Amino acid sequence: MANAAAPQKQMTMGEGGLALTFAGLALLCIVIAAKAYTPEYAFHAYLFTAASVAAVFAIINRYYNRPAERAPLTIDGKPNYNMGPVKFATVASVVWGIAGFTVGLIIALQLAFPALNFDLQWISFGRLRPLHTSAVIFAFGGNVLLATSFYVVQRTSRARLAGDLAPWFVILGYNFFILIAGTGYLLGITQSKEYAEPEWYSDLWLTVVWVTYLLVFLATLWRRAEPHIYVANWFYLAFIVTIAVLHLGNNASVPVSIFSSKSYIVWSGVQDAMVQWWYGHNAVGFFLTAGFLAIMYYFIPKRAERPVYSYRLSIIHFWALIFLYIWAGPHHLHYTALPDWAQTLGMTFSIMLWMPSWGGMINGIMTLSGAWDKLRTDPVLRLMVVSVAFYGMSTFEGPMMSVKVVNSLSHYTDWTIGHVHSGALGWVAYVSFGALYCMVPWLWNRKLYSLKLVNWHFWVSTVGIVLYITAMWVSGILQGLMWRAYTSLGFLEYSFVETVEAMHPFYVIRALGGFLFLCGALIMVWNLWKTVNSAEAEETAGLALAPAE
Repeated sequence: MANAAAPQKQMTMGEGGLALTFAGLALLCIVIAAKAYTPEYAFHAYLFTAASVAAVFAIINRYYNRPAERAPLTIDGKPNYNMGPVKFATVASVVWGIAGFTVGLIIALQLAFPALNFDLQWISFGRLRPLHTSAVIFAFGGNVLLATSFYVVQRTSRARLAGDLAPWFVILGYNFFILIAGTGYLLGITQSKEYAEPEWYSDLWLTVVWVTYLLVFLATLWRRAEPHIYVANWFYLAFIVTIAVLHLGNNASVPVSIFSSKSYIVWSGVQDAMVQWWYGHNAVGFFLTAGFLAIMYYFIPKRAERPVYSYRLSIIHFWALIFLYIWAGPHHLHYTALPDWAQTLGMTFSIMLWMPSWGGMINGIMTLSGAWDKLRTDPVLRLMVVSVAFYGMSTFEGPMMSVKVVNSLSHYTDWTIGHVHSGALGWVAYVSFGALYCMVPWLWNRKLYSLKLVNWHFWVSTVGIVLYITAMWVSGILQGLMWRAYTSLGFLEYSFVETVEAMHPFYVIRALGGFLFLCGALIMVWNLWKTVNSAEAEETAGLALAPAE
């Protein structure tokens, strides 16, 4: 009788539908691979085939191994959180981070010592540079955002992540996109758009993954047990929605054929440039700013054990940032064919951005009110607070560089590289490191292996950042001054080769800074590895509900 009453296992619509979809995709990709115009495109078609077949087997195997009943939303009245996808994205972010930092060091050395290109097309600077930017922004940063967003939305909503297979599809699908994009750069497949190099089929795959990501996030918020939507989720939602709009607008293209990797963008001329930098600057504004501000608004208060300094300021910060950032892109196109009114519009909104950005910085730093002593004893909190300081510095420097008279000196020089990396390394990477140091012990229910190693990571990487950005600031200003120097007869005083030669010592210093930053990241990897593999479990379970959560 007991056996008869037991629920009979059935394949869900999601499992069956997804398995059939991947089986159909595998067949389609085999046909594409057989008729592909180039071997590089055929290679990607085979990768899609292999991944689709693996997905079918994984879904079927999971069906046979899972219990008949679906995972309960609550256990003993407490949320039954789904942390499997979060763990995978956390590990992936660390792996991709080391890969991205390493490639960055290689291309920094190639600039200082061009012979390191070895005359091989696959590892030339032109192919490794987009590999580096995509690896650190979209692979490392993207996985940090996926992991933290899925973690934070569950904890602050007191609800299990929506969907059964959907969260896994988002995490694995996104990392497969990274694999396709990265191998594509090495093989020479690119549509040559800054921060948007992957070709049409990669973009199409990412669109499906990203829409699923949005639906999972919204559905989790919809089932929340907490009536209030915490401000971090506002920033995550803005990041997800805006990146979707940017991706669709900037990558609107027409493929030559389903059997060709080549496509043509629907925009042309100055319109293409305008759309590209509307995308490019807002990729910085919403991927590298709004998403990581969400991390700041959750992990700094959590680590400091203090409430957000001003919830009202956080709401003002959110709406001002969201409204102003979207207009700032044209400042990348000063002194070009773009109409002057559009250039001035971009400059004006960039300057206005200074205030809401500093409002967010003040909110993050002042959250430590009453807990400043923790900075002496907690290097993880120090990492995150210094990241907010770098955020403040970068968001002052950016509006200043958007002013036309400053831009005439800074643009196309290494000053821009210094500015980008003060934000990327000091703000994005540091707040990501802080989140990883928090999440790994919580997810694996362990105590962080060594705070002393975190301290070493902080100081080694900070020295690396300072060397990097100061070298690029000096190099960039020197470049700009040499390019605009004229003799008494009105001729250029320096040839382009002379300006390149003058940059050499600064490029060596930059490579040294990048090496130190990579060393710091490797220290973190060792620390997190020892944490996960430690036999000592934390006394208090890391996923237990905390007050106000």
